[in-house]
Amino acid sequence: MSTTKLSVYRDDTDRWRLIEGDALAVLAGLPENSIDAVVADPPYGISFAGNDWDGKAIRQSVESDDERLSANEAFARWTRIWASEALRVLKPGGHLLAFAAPRTVHALTRGCEEAGLEVRDQLLWMYAQGMPKSRHLPGGQGTCLRPAYEPILLARKPLDGTTPQNLAAWGTGALGIEAARVNGRWPAHVVVSHAERCTETACLPDCPVAMLDSQHAGFARMFFSAKAMRAEREAGLEGFPVRSTQLYTGKSRPLRLRANQHPTVKPIELMRWLVKLVTPKDGVVLDPFAGSGTTGIAAMLENRPFLGIEREPEYVDISCARLTHWAHQARKSS
Repeated sequence: MSTTKLSVYRDDTDRWRLIEGDALAVLAGLPENSIDAVVADPPYGISFAGNDWDGKAIRQSVESDDERLSANEAFARWTRIWASEALRVLKPGGHLLAFAAPRTVHALTRGCEEAGLEVRDQLLWMYAQGMPKSRHLPGGQGTCLRPAYEPILLARKPLDGTTPQNLAAWGTGALGIEAARVNGRWPAHVVVSHAERCTETACLPDCPVAMLDSQHAGFARMFFSAKAMRAEREAGLEGFPVRSTQLYTGKSRPLRLRANQHPTVKPIELMRWLVKLVTPKDGVVLDPFAGSGTTGIAAMLENRPFLGIEREPEYVDISCARLTHWAHQARKSS
């Protein structure tokens, strides 16, 4: 891989590497059949919080001068481009997990299928505390529902022969069922998150775990993961400036003081479970949209080497600081 014009960051153990650059350009320079699993939280194509990288930049990267695509058409075409490169760098049988928004998951799936990946399943991450972004219209009407889950596409590069043959040749092609079991049970494709302010002894009234347990005794066969608390999001960023962050557009939305300015930080525990599910032991995990580095943190904590790509300089700095912090924590606990 040529990195002449790219900044590459790593720690002294070389358990993680982060490349600063555009995912489409960097992926094209990676060797084929070199990655065991792709675990990604790509842009959703919904112009989240007005960010160009989640809308305008996607459309501009795929439209020609004489065409105008709808938002979903542009998102599907953009997905096909990066998913084609993900297909190339994955080992045969290597899995891809990609988060999506409910209203654009069909375009994500379309792009991945057109790239040549096999769609295997769709996981649901239920969290229940999403903020409604609806317009308030007369008569108690609105324009959308309150979000309570995010879909996660599970896809796979076609096998090289049968599943046993592929496993023997490449070490990929199957899911880590034993590693991802929940209370001894076969892992399901639904993941449930506690509310952010739940404690070990009590849940908030609107916590999905509490609501499910109250209706179905023994619901513990599902994987439960706490949402990312502030201490988790900010660990390693003690020297970073704290700024006000408007997570959602619209009036009466609260401003939050954060050092980690990334708007969609995923829980480490959730990402660890996903990494174990799709990555063989010691397999390399790739995240082409590293954001604030949570996938890399999860990979390191599960003893998998990590390669990330991130184009936004601010997020590169945050990701490197968080990865360095958690790499140190992993070494202390080993």
